Amino acid sequence: MSLLNGIHSPADLKALSPEQFPQLCEEIREQIVSVISNVGGHLASNLGVVELTVALHYTLNAPDDLIVWDTSNQTYAHKLLTGRREQFHTIRQFEGLSGFCKRDESVFDTFDAGHAGTGVSAATGFVVAREQRGQSHTVVCVVGDGALTAGMTLEGLQHAGELQKDMVVVLNDNQMSISKNVGAISASLNRIITGEWCTRLKKETNQMLDLVPRLGAPVRKIAHQAQELAKGLVSPPGVLFEELGFRYVGPIDGHNFEHLLPTLRNVFKLNGPTLLHVVTKKGLGYEPAVNDPVWFHASGPFDLATGQARQRAQRRSYSAVAVDTLIRLAKDDARIVAVTAAMCEGTGLTAFREALPGRFYDVGIAEQHAVTFAAGMAARGLRPVIPIYSTFLQRAYDQVVHDVATQNLPVTLCIDRGGLVAEDGTTHHGAFDLAYLRHVPNMVVMAPGDENELQHMIASCVSYGRPVAVRYPRGASLGVEMDPVPVVLPLGKGVLVREGSDVALVAVGVMVSKAVEAAERLARDGISAAVVNARFVKPLDVALIGEVARGVKCVLTIEESSVMGGFGSAVLEWLSEADVRVPVKCVGLPDRFIEQGPQALLRERYGLTGDGIYDEAKKLFERVSVRAGVN
Repeated sequence: MSLLNGIHSPADLKALSPEQFPQLCEEIREQIVSVISNVGGHLASNLGVVELTVALHYTLNAPDDLIVWDTSNQTYAHKLLTGRREQFHTIRQFEGLSGFCKRDESVFDTFDAGHAGTGVSAATGFVVAREQRGQSHTVVCVVGDGALTAGMTLEGLQHAGELQKDMVVVLNDNQMSISKNVGAISASLNRIITGEWCTRLKKETNQMLDLVPRLGAPVRKIAHQAQELAKGLVSPPGVLFEELGFRYVGPIDGHNFEHLLPTLRNVFKLNGPTLLHVVTKKGLGYEPAVNDPVWFHASGPFDLATGQARQRAQRRSYSAVAVDTLIRLAKDDARIVAVTAAMCEGTGLTAFREALPGRFYDVGIAEQHAVTFAAGMAARGLRPVIPIYSTFLQRAYDQVVHDVATQNLPVTLCIDRGGLVAEDGTTHHGAFDLAYLRHVPNMVVMAPGDENELQHMIASCVSYGRPVAVRYPRGASLGVEMDPVPVVLPLGKGVLVREGSDVALVAVGVMVSKAVEAAERLARDGISAAVVNARFVKPLDVALIGEVARGVKCVLTIEESSVMGGFGSAVLEWLSEADVRVPVKCVGLPDRFIEQGPQALLRERYGLTGDGIYDEAKKLFERVSVRAGVN
């Protein structure tokens, strides 16, 4: 008989005995692995927190008690226990369950989170709101050890420690975020888990208990709990967190209910801020995920029996093209170094790390530090390159402005995942980078129309000797023929791909190929469409755009980016300044947060396909033609 099928809310857990929890956890893991093998998603991290999730919901009274999940990509078990089991097969699908916490999805999701490091600050805000309103519920934040490299986590901890209000931070320590953690804090946590002092303490305690067998299991259990508490009192992490104002407890086994349940009950009774250090295993319960937690952090669909990916991209990804080019350049230029903020695999930098390990730096989940660190290297003659997801770069905006651009330093930002990124949804779509970078003085912003152009742009970034951002999408490239050697592109110069006299399709990035498709269809309708590959969002090729705009009846700008403040806005601003009077329609992403869904579906939904561009261009041309006829 299935236990999971009888769980419709955390209240149903209260009817089970702890002896039944291992079976429940096994059923949860089976459900997660089965669904994710079909649709893809964050597997390894979710398998690692099943027991912790069950224990939290069993000992707390959610939703009255509040659980804040930092990052929240590890909340699949949480969703299964909070009334979403029947919808779980829709996770990360269009109009389905989110792969993260979403407040408008469930009352049990207390805070939306897709980026690491926000949880402690949000939970501290919950605590203050509770105190201000005279309430008495428990506030718990679950944060991964990888997020301890995020400055915001430490900022939240120090503030919560100063406030000295009741709250619990559960440190889920699996020695990984996406890839293996780096830095001094991670090393300190690892020392306490594997350290000689803890090992000796456990051995000597067990030897003592063996001398008094009549005491049996109860005393051994009490002694084990004493060991766990004692480790926290003397270990380096205990000192660190207690200096921040937290009582430190742990580490404890995050997969053992005999440790988890009594410890959680006791911790929730303590006054003031408490940090509970829980050690878990990423991927536990599914051997392929244990063996390869990096790929199974956020996998595509896979064969359940073997763990092998069901589909492999036939063409290289844009990320791989960018890094391969970077390696070629770095082998000839000793000034080039690569920096990542805990995204080595995601951005394709694994190949760079293997080829040039002495010039690769992973700074952990610390995007702000990554940018200023790069600025420091650039100020002393190096050419640092930072491959980084578009939405992660948002976190370092002030550093881009204050530390890079104001000093006109040669830092290259390789903005990966620019545009729509599919199933990760709202928090991960790279919709805003063109808008938030193009108005920064000294900044060069460009986007390639295909992978061949991307390799030339990577070469150009290093050559220009100033702040440069090159933005490319997630997914497979177009499969165009590659030039044998990357060359430096003329700064601020676009390309006229196709001549035309009726309408101009001025596109940037991956929309260039879609604009060509639209132009070919327009030609079949007798509408002559010019196509401009702008290449540069800043500086614009105003000579080319001006010449084309003056020779047509209307202009359509196309970008896979926010229309508000983006590439189309740049074109409009210049046309206005130059007094080029031509009707213009900007096509791109609307002023809203874009939902999750397959990349192709979302592009179709927002008109970012050849057919969508054709429809907009034809409507604009016909409207302009009617007005001209009336006049």
